[in-house]
Amino acid sequence: MKLSAKDIKRRVMYILGGTVLTEDFFLKNTRFIITLFIIIVLYISNRYSCIEKTAKIEKLQRELKDAKYESLTISARLISVSRETRVHELVEKSGLDLQQTKEPIYKIKD
Repeated sequence: MKLSAKDIKRRVMYILGGTVLTEDFFLKNTRFIITLFIIIVLYISNRYSCIEKTAKIEKLQRELKDAKYESLTISARLISVSRETRVHELVEKSGLDLQQTKEPIYKIKD
């Protein structure tokens, strides 16, 4: 079964010319082909949407991790600055005339 250049050209023109679409098979299955095309388009768009959302989730998770580390760093600094001995040192360095109370703290109940 040897195909000549003329046969190949005729078959290519048959497909590209649109004559293939007038055959019985395509006419009988037009609804199925259109439905299949719509499903393929929906599948591709759904996949693209999922990839976009996954990338956004990963970006937000990185931002959340960075925010947690920053929060821990700030909290550690705050704790070290607010220690009683550190506050006392800073008051003395600043030359403020503040002293610690010798009396205990009283809580007033409602």
